[in-house]
Amino acid sequence: MRCDPSDRRRLFAVALLSSGLYACGGPAADNRPAPGPPANSASSVPHGDHNPHHGGIVMMKGEDLHYEVVLDPAGRSHGVYFTDALREDLPASVASNVELTIKRSGSADEHVALQIDAAGESWVGSGQPIANPETTTVRVGFSIRNEPYWIDLPVKK
Repeated sequence: MRCDPSDRRRLFAVALLSSGLYACGGPAADNRPAPGPPANSASSVPHGDHNPHHGGIVMMKGEDLHYEVVLDPAGRSHGVYFTDALREDLPASVASNVELTIKRSGSADEHVALQIDAAGESWVGSGQPIANPETTTVRVGFSIRNEPYWIDLPVKK
């Protein structure tokens, strides 16, 4: 049996419309839900998520490490958290020699000793209040894979 050319065009149009509806998020013919977000959403690709998980400043070191610096304006609870390229939590012990140096305009630098918290999730320490964040910077230092690293960051939000 042969198909008339006009029948072939109609079949093609129906197939095209059906696949177009599904691809654009409409329901499939059997009422299955539309597909979800693509597998490469921000949280599933390396470096796709730079949002602070603890209210601090997120930075990167190399291709496989993120760290978040959380400064408490009252000085009672500063912290540093480490995550991998996908922002999965890493134990605090992934780094060593973690320290903060608060540099205030017109006064001596304040070295804040940090230690691993009781849960092993972050490095924490306390110091003096940060009265003038606009003119204050913090030097964050740590060693990772026996390699020392430091960076100066503004405190101003």
